[in-house]
Amino acid sequence: MEVKIEKQIEVVRETKTSTKIKLYNPDALDHNLVHRMKSVEITDEYTRIDFIYRSSKVYINGGWIQMERDAYISPTGSSMKYRLVRAIGIPIAPIKHYFKNQGEYHTYSLIFPALPTGTERINIIEKEAPGTYFNFYGIDFSKWMTVPHPMDVAKSKN
Repeated sequence: MEVKIEKQIEVVRETKTSTKIKLYNPDALDHNLVHRMKSVEITDEYTRIDFIYRSSKVYINGGWIQMERDAYISPTGSSMKYRLVRAIGIPIAPIKHYFKNQGEYHTYSLIFPALPTGTERINIIEKEAPGTYFNFYGIDFSKWMTVPHPMDVAKSKN
């Protein structure tokens, strides 16, 4: 079964009292990585994490991806879990996004509740169980860049 994933138009609402920080992962520019975090956006209302995934070269069609409904983020060293609020560009299990080709790139975003002020290191957990899940531990974004990646900069119309 093929599932079509609609591209969502991003609407950003800001008030004069809200803060918004977007940090870009320098390692996201490393095209040798199969799965990497592109950026993290931290506001008073939510935490958004953007990912880049390259389909497998092991499977003829590149395989598939999905996200568990109970995915969460947690500040490293804390037992507090901030549950997934919304997934953009990746289906929630049991629905899968099937790739058409090996080495195909796919971007998606996960939205979580706001993290406590001053959080600099998190764990991103899809599911802690045997199997292949998208789990990232000890992600330190305190030294990530505030300068956008070249892939996020609008091209000139000159």
